[in-house]
Amino acid sequence: MSTSASPAGDGNTPDAVVTPADRTAPAAAAGGPAVIPAQDPASPSVPSSAAARRPGASAAVAAGTAPVALPLAGSASGCGSVGVGGGAVGVATASVAVVGPAAVGSPVAASGGGVQAPPRPFEPAAAVASSRRRARLVVATALRFEAMAAGRSGLPSDTVMVRTGMGPDKAARAARVVRQARPDAVAIVGLSGGLAPGIKPGDIVVASEVRAADGTVAARCASAPLLAGDLRRLGLTVHVGPIVTVAKVATGDERTRLAATGAIAVDMESASIAAGVGDVPFAAVRVIVDTADEPLGRLDLVRRGVLGLRTMRRVGLPIGAWAAAVGRRTVLLAEPRAFCAGVERAIEVVERALEIHSAPVYVRKQIVHNSHVVADLAARGAVFVEELDEVPADATVVFSAHGVAPAVWNQADGRKLSVIDATCPLVEKVHAEARRFTSRGDTVLLIGHSGHEEVDGTLGEAPGRIQLVQSPDEVDSLDVPDSERVTYLMQTTLAMDEADEVVDALKERFPAIVGPGSADICYATSNRQNAVRKVAQEAQLVLVVGSANSANSVRLVEVSRRDGVASHLVENVGDVELAWLDGVETVGISAGASAPPSLVEELTAALSGLGATDVTTRSVGTETVAFHLPKELRRAGATASSVSSDPPADPPSAQAGTGARS
Repeated sequence: MSTSASPAGDGNTPDAVVTPADRTAPAAAAGGPAVIPAQDPASPSVPSSAAARRPGASAAVAAGTAPVALPLAGSASGCGSVGVGGGAVGVATASVAVVGPAAVGSPVAASGGGVQAPPRPFEPAAAVASSRRRARLVVATALRFEAMAAGRSGLPSDTVMVRTGMGPDKAARAARVVRQARPDAVAIVGLSGGLAPGIKPGDIVVASEVRAADGTVAARCASAPLLAGDLRRLGLTVHVGPIVTVAKVATGDERTRLAATGAIAVDMESASIAAGVGDVPFAAVRVIVDTADEPLGRLDLVRRGVLGLRTMRRVGLPIGAWAAAVGRRTVLLAEPRAFCAGVERAIEVVERALEIHSAPVYVRKQIVHNSHVVADLAARGAVFVEELDEVPADATVVFSAHGVAPAVWNQADGRKLSVIDATCPLVEKVHAEARRFTSRGDTVLLIGHSGHEEVDGTLGEAPGRIQLVQSPDEVDSLDVPDSERVTYLMQTTLAMDEADEVVDALKERFPAIVGPGSADICYATSNRQNAVRKVAQEAQLVLVVGSANSANSVRLVEVSRRDGVASHLVENVGDVELAWLDGVETVGISAGASAPPSLVEELTAALSGLGATDVTTRSVGTETVAFHLPKELRRAGATASSVSSDPPADPPSAQAGTGARS
């Protein structure tokens, strides 16, 4: 509950365990499982407790369709109210009901129907249905109206709900009830106060960790980015960060002090529940109703509380998907993955340019195709532009790793720009081949994808003498002046099997065609594709970290899908949909050559927050290829790079095979 005045207080009604009812209860028809305080006659929508004692109940229990009573420690059998916050634990039994479990692996619709969703494209049967039982979800709320909102939020129909009462002491006693429900996953939901700047009433905070008032960490919630991602896809504003639990309402200077600790929200129950449930996957989801800048006042107490409760009614489906994803799994890391030598060099070029020339340093196009890399460099003073006419005369400009056409160099000369060329040496190899082959009179057929910067740069080496071929279907329509003088080249980031199909079609039409002296598809692209294939042999799901405009990252997804494995491209951990993980026990992870390794680490950590996780590597070799920085930076007196030497016009022979050197 919020640490400000409660907009949903219970008055003198005792705090109690709350449970779902079966689907015939009134609330079920309203859009979800009924939220009913066990044995609490003061609560709205109380069904008769005789339902659990009706004829045939024993058979229903055996079938898993009737409430199962779990006695509190030290309690006597029989009927009576259960107070977990107002004094001694109740004198009777706390009914913790598990009713009508939905189909394994199925997201429960907002109507509470429990209908299994059809499999996604490329999704194997194992990802849709698993032999393992559905995780038991326990949801804790502080007050009755919070419980009612949560119960109508689309939570799975077999969710066990516990109403804790307000404050850490009551929540600590309620944690015993939560433990006795033998949960596989525990979530606490409710209203709370915001601490950090930028958080507004109506926003949602998902805890990355839960802290006690003294700063002790009660629980680390590693899976928070996954849950936050599902909530954001509903259009909600979500923040991820620490939540601190205090014993009384925090106002004024106390809020300022708590904010200074790094906590972004404050409540009165989360730490007590988290500390009491042990190592079970835990989530805290709080809807903000007040902040230091927008405190609750008497006039808007009800309005703000009602708005918060309405927002709470939207969190059930993501929490249910989070619980369904909980379980033991294996994570297979493809090796090599993430940054290649060309990308590392390009990033270092911009970093060194900023050190030598100071900000701003202009960069034409994205230095590499990754939004995280671009955002980081922009924050340090790099200015990214689409074309050179956006760069002031006499400024310093960096050409991206994808290379440029000669016309762009001419434009830079005409505007007196100081150019630092970060073109990957393997891309420059293709440019050099294009110049050599066209100069001897060949028609060059470039296998690649229209609109990619690397392709545009290569085509610009000899306009009219180089033709783009994107698929085998385009081969028959090619118009070549002399079929005896034809050469093919490739975009460096193609899928190997995709490129081979086009080469086969070209060789069939032009028997005299010749290719480059060594493979154009770069060693990093080949290695990552081979590694992801190795992972796909064992995985039920493959996640590739990379940006949508990264050709080599997209190719990794395509390679996995061609091998019949569900595969998705994700910009970061927040892009992973929890439904993809439902029933999946083995997940493969790779990353495109332009993706930072830290993103893979964040994804692996988030998956580990869903349960015991075994992380292992599937390797096809270790990369040791390295490149010097451009001469423009060496001449400026930059410190020698950690990478080795400038490549010759044709790259090392290791690039003809896997490119991996041990």
